[in-house]
Amino acid sequence: MAYAEYLAGVAFNNTSLGYVHVIAHQLGGFYDLPHGVCNAVLLPRVEKFNAKVCANRLKDVAKFMGIDVSNMNDEEGANACINAIEKLSKAVDIPTGLKELGVKEKDFDTLAANALKDACGLTNPITATHEEIKEILKLSM
Repeated sequence: MAYAEYLAGVAFNNTSLGYVHVIAHQLGGFYDLPHGVCNAVLLPRVEKFNAKVCANRLKDVAKFMGIDVSNMNDEEGANACINAIEKLSKAVDIPTGLKELGVKEKDFDTLAANALKDACGLTNPITATHEEIKEILKLSM
């Protein structure tokens, strides 16, 4: 486990974080939820948002996940990546949505406002508005 934590730290230092972690920080603090589970639930929804500007990078991730993307355009490759993430989440029994974790839609305004104050969001590939963070939360329910 210590080695896995080390590798995660190296990855964070080389790539930074983004809205997956930003929103997960808020959910963990507000509802006392496990950070990793929140990350896993949010990841496909945030990547759909990010794909607007970095579909090519998600296509690369799909390739490294073992998906043959040679005949796919960037958007198709990004979708293949997101589908593979969802398939993996299902295989390891990650909750399908935040509702299963007790998250309430009435809290979205507070969660989104606080998420936008988190410095980890500065390195997300695309900047989100308050309403876009709320939409990610809604799609994650």
